[in-house]
Order: sequence, then structure tokens, then C-alpha cells
Amino acid sequence: MNSRAATTRPRATYRLAGVAILAAASLVGVVASLLVGGGAAPLLLQDPGPFVMWATPIVKLVTNLAAAAMLGSLVLALFALRSGEKPFDTALNIASIGAAVFTVCSGFTAFLTFMAAFNPRLSIEREFGAQLGRYLLETELGLSWLITTIFGSVITVLAFAWRSWTPTLLTAVLAAASFLPLATQGHSGELSGHTVAVNSIFLHTVGAAVWLGGLLLLVLLRGRAGVSDGRLVSRYSSLAIAAFVVVAVSGVTRSIVALGDWSQLWTPYGAILLAKVVLLCAMGLLGVWYRARLIPKLGGERPARWFWLLVLGEVALMGLASGAAAALARTPPPTGEEAAFAQTPAEVLTRSALPPEFTIDRWFTAWNLDILWLVAAGFGLFFYLAGVWRLHRRGDRWPIHRTIFWVLGMLLLVWVTGGPINAYQEYLFSVHMLGHMMLSMAIPLLLVSGAPITLALRAIHKRDDGTRGGREWIMWAVHSPFARIVTHPFVAAAIFIVSLWAFYFTDLVRWSMYEHLGHEWMVAHFLISGYLFVMSLIGADPVPYRLPYPGRLITLIAVMAMHAFFGVAIMMQEGLMVADWFGSMGRTWGPTPMEDQYAGGGVAWSIGEIPTLILAITVAIQWSRSDTKLQKRRDRHADRTGDAELEDYNARLAALAERDRMRAEREKLRAEQR
Repeated sequence: MNSRAATTRPRATYRLAGVAILAAASLVGVVASLLVGGGAAPLLLQDPGPFVMWATPIVKLVTNLAAAAMLGSLVLALFALRSGEKPFDTALNIASIGAAVFTVCSGFTAFLTFMAAFNPRLSIEREFGAQLGRYLLETELGLSWLITTIFGSVITVLAFAWRSWTPTLLTAVLAAASFLPLATQGHSGELSGHTVAVNSIFLHTVGAAVWLGGLLLLVLLRGRAGVSDGRLVSRYSSLAIAAFVVVAVSGVTRSIVALGDWSQLWTPYGAILLAKVVLLCAMGLLGVWYRARLIPKLGGERPARWFWLLVLGEVALMGLASGAAAALARTPPPTGEEAAFAQTPAEVLTRSALPPEFTIDRWFTAWNLDILWLVAAGFGLFFYLAGVWRLHRRGDRWPIHRTIFWVLGMLLLVWVTGGPINAYQEYLFSVHMLGHMMLSMAIPLLLVSGAPITLALRAIHKRDDGTRGGREWIMWAVHSPFARIVTHPFVAAAIFIVSLWAFYFTDLVRWSMYEHLGHEWMVAHFLISGYLFVMSLIGADPVPYRLPYPGRLITLIAVMAMHAFFGVAIMMQEGLMVADWFGSMGRTWGPTPMEDQYAGGGVAWSIGEIPTLILAITVAIQWSRSDTKLQKRRDRHADRTGDAELEDYNARLAALAERDRMRAEREKLRAEQR
């Protein structure tokens, strides 16, 4: 007992040291960066005072750290711990505490940003409260912080109340979603590269939160009863590698947008950015070191000392980087706030200049990368090829054509979301419609043919300790009641065709044009709805139910008819759809907005049917092959049994014929006796 107490005391000391080091390093990082970048310097006009100028980034820093504890603890618990055990509950308690601090600090930051933006006279009068209320409800900045605060309060309750797998997963999704309003803060929503900036900041903050929050949970759980140190560190390391890649890619992208050109690295903003890059590289090297050298040796006394030394060093570096990030959000970027002084209608609507005329060469040279889908496609390619390589190393085969289909699908996704279609879809309805057809039909056709779920179930190792890794979560998703509903052929077809009509004949299309979140939702929705529909028809991955081949063809023909009718309906429109957008762009080249809309309907009616025709041919081929395989199985069975079934069948027929003959003779004899 004394030995256990002696062992526990140093571990408790290390845990307290980890929290203290994180707090101290973060404070040093934010203060030093504010001094270098001038983020807390007095304003020339309407200066709110030193308290507001210094308190705003410091409270924002605490908000970021609390958000990391909230999200990182949830993610690591779902990936590395076992539901129903004390370490899992401890992780959720930490997430709940982090969410509570996140809520309070978000509300306080909202108040400080109000004071910094409007510099009102602080009082308890009704006028001050009304002004604060208008700020929170009527301005984008205030509304974003209000939504963030509400998110935090909800997550606080859910993380404390829910302790099982599925509710915890829902809580983690909500925690990640709470970063969306934060992504619009700072300068990201004001730069000319608005879309790139918002996406990169969202990915950056989520990746950093998973990385830092998981590290903090690792420090607090190390050595506790019911925790396997080696497994926990190894699984956290896998998450940290993915988070590192996301943070690095999004950070570089955000820096390019903010700097404009590399000469701006010598500005105060660039100096803070360089410091973050150095810290990121140092943390990456530490991660490589303890994954390659430390994790295999965990268990002894000396490796434990090295573990704490390396982890606490990483905590210090992470704190410095977090402080620099909080100060960077208060430091004006060198490129300025170009969109605030937009002159043309296109700049007012899209926050970007009107591109040149869409000529043939622009199909090969125009790029407007969406970092969100670029990262998603990168991970999709890496994990798929890693799975194929793992099967190859253990001697299993994977069809080469499936790999080719998957790679082509991912490359096409990058091209559609970051190439000429994305560059011109805001200005030309026909290009927008072409992108929609690609997302909902062409890309899913390629991705479904890659059979990623089957590959994952074969390649990912099965866990035997009651925790859930990638394979277990995929199995849960495939067999969940929700999956049974949405993968049913009739439901998938209904989602595919109803969403098509609902999107273009309601204000959803307007939402996707005016709001960044609406655009990203549109891409994800059409991609997923198309994937579900194609998978229900030709997919090799497991689903609860599939129609017989005749039913699949009938369903496909019905969908083709409604899809063609949709295209015709667009072409017959007498008014311009989203006229305040496509009709107000100020475009002087290309077809008129009405002509372009007519062409867009033609794209949906004609080009959109090409993937559907390929689907029909594929279903027919699979049907033919299914019949051929069935006949071959019957032939092999007949060869094994010597046509026993056929002989039995013929014998039954002969017996029935003999019985009918005997019955006829008896009836004839009775008739003669009468």
C-alpha cells in the first residue's frame, strides 16, 4: 500500500505540473506575441482602454484551451477508452468541465469584443443593456459569439449526463460544430480569400483542439487504474499524427491568405507566424521521437521518466503555440481588410473579384481550392492506399480496378471542389449545375465502385479490449438503425430525387450562395445522397437490404425520368432563379443570366443522365453475372451429387404421372361397371 502511495504521489505531481506548465507557457506566449505584434496597443480612435485590449486575447486564449479540453477529451475517449469504466467517465468529466469554462469565457469574450468594437460607456443603465443586446442579436460578430456560448452550455450538460457510446459521439460532433462560429472570428471573415480563410481556421482550430486536448487527457489519465499506458499513448499518437497534418496544412493555407506574399514574413504578423511554425516543427519532432522510440519501451521506471519529460515538454510547446495563436487573432494581417472596401457587385456578393471570361483554357488553368475537401480527399487517398498495402503485406489480394476507381473518385472530388467548376460556380448557374451533377452522380459512381467499407473491414485490426477503433465504429455505423433506414433502396432514391427538387425550388439554393456554411452543406449533402443511392444499386459494401435486380432497374428508370423532368423544369423557368445573385453579379462576358440558366437545365437533363446510363449498364451486367454465377453453382452442385436432384425431380414427375394414369384407369373401370 505504501509502495502504491509512493508511486501515485509523483504521478499526481506530474499531472499538476502539466496543467501549470500549460497555463504558464500559454500566458508567456500570448503576452510576448501581443508585445511583438502590437495586438494590445492602444487604438488611435475609440480606444477602449488597456484592460479590454489585454483581457480580450487572454480570455480568448482560455476559451481556446477550454475548447481543446472539451473536444480532445471526447475524441480520445471515443477512440481509446472503454465505455462504462472509470477512465471513460473521467474523460467525460474533463470534457464537461472544459465545456463549462468554454461557455463562461465565450460569454465574457463576447462582452469584451463588444466593448472593443463600440467602446460604450460601461453602466447598469437600460440603454447599455439594449445596445449589448443589439450587438449580440443583430451583428454577425455578436451573434457568432452568442451561438458559441449556447453550444458550450449544451455540451456542458450533455458531457456530464451522457456516458454511453452513441450519446458521447453526438456530443463530440456538437463540440466540433461549436468551432464553426469561432472560425468566422478574427480576420478570416474580412479578407478577400474569405472561403479559404474560414475553412483553414476551422480545420486548424479543430485539429489543434484534438491534439492539445488529447495530450492534456493523456497527462491526467497516465498511470490511473484501468488504463493501459502503452495502448493509450499509441492510440493518442495516431490521433496526434492526423491532427498534426491538419494543423500544418491549414496553417500554411491560412498564412498564404493572410500574408499575400513571402516578403510579409518580416512584419510583426509574420514574426509571430514564424514562431508558430518553429513550435509546430518542434512538436512534430517530439511526436516522431516518442512514437518511434518511447512507446515500444513503456512500462519500466526509466521510460516513465522519459515519458513525462517529453510529454511535459510538448505541453510547454503547445502552450506557447496556443498563446501565439490567440495573439495572432488580434494582430492585423499585412494584406489588410480588402473586402471591406469592395467596389464591384461581384466583390460585394462573393468577396472576390470577378474572374476573367470562362474560356476553354480556363478549364485547365482556373483553380480555387477548397481546403476542407482537399484535406478530406487527402486522408481518403492515404487511408485507402494504406489499407491496400496492408492487405498486400499479409498476402491478401485487392482488385486493382477498385483502387483505380477510388483514386479517380478522390481526384475528381478535388477537381470539382477546387478547380474551374468551383472557381466559376458562383458566377454561372450552368457551371454550378455541372458541379452538382458531378457531386451527386459521377463522383459517387467512382467511390462506391472502390468498396471502401469492405476494404476497411478487411484491413483494420480488430480490437479485443472493449474499446472502439476504426473497424468497430464502421461496424456500428453499418448496423445502426439510422443506416438501415437511409440505405434502404426506396429511402435512398427518395433522398436523392426529393433533395434535388427541394434544393432548387426553395431558398436552400439561395442559402448555399450567400452563406459559406450553406455551400459546404450543399457539397456534403449531394455527395452523400448520391453515394447512398449508387450504393443501394451497385455497391459491393455490406448494407442491410438490397432490391432484386429487376427492382433495381425499375427504381433507376423511375429516378432517371424524374431527373430528366427536373432538367426540363429548369429550362422552362420564365424567371431567373436567385435573381439577386446571378442577375446582380455585374458579369459582362458569357451568356446572359437567363440563357445561362437555360443551359444549366440542359446540363441536368442531358449530361446528368450519362452517369445514370452507366449505372443502368452496370446493374444489367451485375444481373447477368449473378445469373451466370448461380448457374455455375448449380452445375458444380450437380457434378458433386451426380445429378441426384435432377433424378429425384424426374422420379417425382414419373410418380405423379403414374398416379394420374392409375386414377384414370379406375374411373374408366367404374364407368364400364355402371
